[in-house]
Amino acid sequence: MTDDHPMADNVAENLAGVLAEIRRSERDHGRAAGSVCLVAVSKTKGAGEIRPALQAGQRVFGENRVQEAEAKWPGLRAEFPGVELHLIGPLQTNKVREAVELFDVIETLDREKLAHALAEERAKRGRCPRLLIQVNTGAEPQKAGILPEDADAFIRLCRDELNLPVEGLMCIPPVEEPPSPHFALLAKIARRNGLSVLSMGMSADFEAAIQIGATHVRVGSAIFGVRPPHRQNG
Repeated sequence: MTDDHPMADNVAENLAGVLAEIRRSERDHGRAAGSVCLVAVSKTKGAGEIRPALQAGQRVFGENRVQEAEAKWPGLRAEFPGVELHLIGPLQTNKVREAVELFDVIETLDREKLAHALAEERAKRGRCPRLLIQVNTGAEPQKAGILPEDADAFIRLCRDELNLPVEGLMCIPPVEEPPSPHFALLAKIARRNGLSVLSMGMSADFEAAIQIGATHVRVGSAIFGVRPPHRQNG
């Protein structure tokens, strides 16, 4: 057995451990019990690796790619009712139709072209997933997301002009920097725009995120096994 392919018992045990840490962090930082939602990051994992987490009761999952999610989640959803699926990877405009059909939450709204494409698809279908705006808190050129100084105007465009169901913000801090200042910046932008959802914090730093106000933490490697050491969305 390797860390990348833990046995079913390990997945259930890891999941229970992560949930216990989240509940402990809630208590330690004066958060209401159950106020932080675990998004189990199942990207790159097959249905057989995900099923033990579903059997253990986990229902909120994060996927990076529309095509990968399309291949495994319809069957798993038929087997396990009540799944809430989050898109936590970049969304290309040519995949908007499939994403709107498959996902309950899209966490990576990051540019005007995508906002307009989502608005058009909602007009056609009469529905739209709940949306989070990704903020590039570290202004990293290789990373997606709205720059912090542009966030207020983009929130207004999406929520007020296009009437999209924007609930909150998401960020992925730079791997080489302490995450807490980035979490605090995201929380500040959310507060001044009246947004209640903050998706921030991953396997290595979700306690800091909970302390600063995260409502959702995205945890993959601590549940399903270790990935390469560069920062990914989980």
